[in-house]
Amino acid sequence: MKKMVRIVICLTLLLVTFQVPTQSQDQDKEWFRVETVEGNAFFGYMVSQDDQSVILNVESVGEITIPRKNIRSMNRIDPDRIKNGAYWYENPQATRYFFAPNAIGLPKGRGYYQNTWILFNNVNYGISDHFSLGGGVVPLFLFGSPATPIWILPKVSIPVSNDRFHLGAGAMIGGLIGSETESLGILYGVGTLGDRDMNMTVGIGYGYAGDEISRTPLINISGMVRVSRRLYLLTENYFIPEADAGGILSAGARWTTGQFAVDFGLFRPTEGAGGLIGIPWLGVTIPFGR
Repeated sequence: MKKMVRIVICLTLLLVTFQVPTQSQDQDKEWFRVETVEGNAFFGYMVSQDDQSVILNVESVGEITIPRKNIRSMNRIDPDRIKNGAYWYENPQATRYFFAPNAIGLPKGRGYYQNTWILFNNVNYGISDHFSLGGGVVPLFLFGSPATPIWILPKVSIPVSNDRFHLGAGAMIGGLIGSETESLGILYGVGTLGDRDMNMTVGIGYGYAGDEISRTPLINISGMVRVSRRLYLLTENYFIPEADAGGILSAGARWTTGQFAVDFGLFRPTEGAGGLIGIPWLGVTIPFGR
């Protein structure tokens, strides 16, 4: 088990130390996102503007002129998001991997809806820059089941060092509507090194059922790295520090357009998997808020 954990940590560190080159000339330009009254959005750097119109240089299109009367909103873009002359969308689910949370906070007023394999529904929202609240449901009532699983997801996030290291704590508080089963879930703490596009997280959690808390922790080691404008690589891994308990390893990717993201990967238990290659994961995330 210890050897396996060391291997996962080394591979995750290699993953998140991958660097994507940028072009310094992009930092000298003023970049904007312009949305028109027709609902079209353009990303580009400012060529010129006056009281009548705005001229942007848009990737793969060139210079376009947008009359001001047609502009619904125009927002300046952080030049750090411009790489090799193209705008790199914000990570729509930067505070989670496939499902496991990291310690990075969800900004105030922003949120996302996550759906996994149709049945699993999850929503998170930033109450403040340091506290988010979420919840989820598996709507088994649609299939006539008398019990419906639900859960609540509070999380506190604290930036420690120049927004490059974060500490967090939270819980997954679950239960079954329509059943007398006691509540169950997990309490956890996490530490994350990196930013919203490239990071590694180590977490520890304790499951509970009713008023009984497990004495055996669950350890999570996860990481993500952005390798292109639209693509991230992800890994999310779980271990129980007992000799024969084993764990779960995963690897996959996130593809995003900025308006939504698709996560796909494989999860595989370390013990008793036999010839199983992996259990597939497929999820969709839709961000919302300002």
